[in-house]
Formats: sequence, C-alpha cells, structure tokens
Amino acid sequence: MTDRLNTIFGWLLFAGVVALILRFVTGLAMPEEERPEQLGYVIEGVEAAGGADAGPSLATLLASADVAAGESTFAKCSACHTIAQGGADGIGPNLWGVLGKPVGQHAAGFDYSSALADHGGDWSYENMDHWLASPRAFANGTKMSFAGLSKPEERANVIAYLLANGGGPALPVPEVAEPAADEAAVEGEAVDGAAVEGEAAAGEEAAAAADAAA
Repeated sequence: MTDRLNTIFGWLLFAGVVALILRFVTGLAMPEEERPEQLGYVIEGVEAAGGADAGPSLATLLASADVAAGESTFAKCSACHTIAQGGADGIGPNLWGVLGKPVGQHAAGFDYSSALADHGGDWSYENMDHWLASPRAFANGTKMSFAGLSKPEERANVIAYLLANGGGPALPVPEVAEPAADEAAVEGEAVDGAAVEGEAAAGEEAAAAADAAA
C-alpha cells in the first residue's frame, strides 16, 4: 500500500514539474504584449472637446434674435410659467421683467428651491443663457425638471422674448473683429495710392490752367 502511494505521489510531482516546464517554454515562445503607454486610438482630424469653433458669441446671437421665434419656443415653458405683467405664479414663478433681477428672488412670495435662492448673482444675459441651456447644470438641485435648450440660437430667441416682456439690461455689443495685419497694410497702401493719384491729378490741372493763362 505504501509503495502504491509513493508511486502516485511521484507521478503527481512529475506531472507538476512537467506543467511548470511547459508554461516556461510557452512564455518564451509567445511573450506577452506590452501594455501601451496610451490606451485607445487617436483619430486624426478630430479635436478634443472644446477645441472646435464655438460659433457666434451670445452678443452676436442676441443682436439678430427673433422675438416671435422666442415666443413660439416659450410655449414649452407656459405649462409652468406665466409671463404677462401681474400674472400669477404657477409651478414656476411669473417671468415678467425677470432679466436683470436677482437669481431666485425676482418673484416675491414664490417658494424657490435653495439651489436658486442661494445661487447669488443676477439674471444677466449670460446667466440666463446658461440656465436655459441646462437648469440643473446652472443650479444643481433646482426643482425645475426641464432638460434645457441645446441650440444657442433658440436660447437667444427666448431671451429676446423675455426682454420684450418687462425689459432688462442693455444688450451686450458684439465685438468687431479687427482686420488682419496684411489686410490693414493693403488698405493703407490703397489709401496712399489714392492720395498720390489725387496729387498727380491736381498738378496736371494746375499745369493746364497755367498754359491756358499764357
């Protein structure tokens, strides 16, 4: 019995040694691939988020905003908000004259969420744009369940509609891009050239007048 057990244990030990040898040999023949320093694939021509052209500024969009289109979009808000002067609060506060007023305080007596009541600041055009884009991103914890308006032009139209109902601060002035250095140089050369041509023409006229007098 003892010899049989010894034989079994011997075979088991031999099998274990063979398995270790095979694993070692296999590792030499098929080395593991090294982990790349940077995971994922880089796709040429695709910029990181925020690197693309952001489009027209809010001031530019507001300058060309469509009040009628804003009124049409505001229909999505009318289930919770009124906008007529003196209108009653609904699920949300009345929005007459909201622009320029303190955030979370413009409608006296309305029970604002603490996320808005404690937010601080005024309903500037920038803040209203951020709010309309994503209420929860602007004031995390707000009671407002509206997801937001993803299109900047649509938000500008709604802001123009709010401005038409109760007024607000002066609209921001769009920045005028200055001409590039090369363009400015070309324009300068054109002006100088026109001046030279004008002087030459004046000289010719004076000479002709002198000849006529002689």
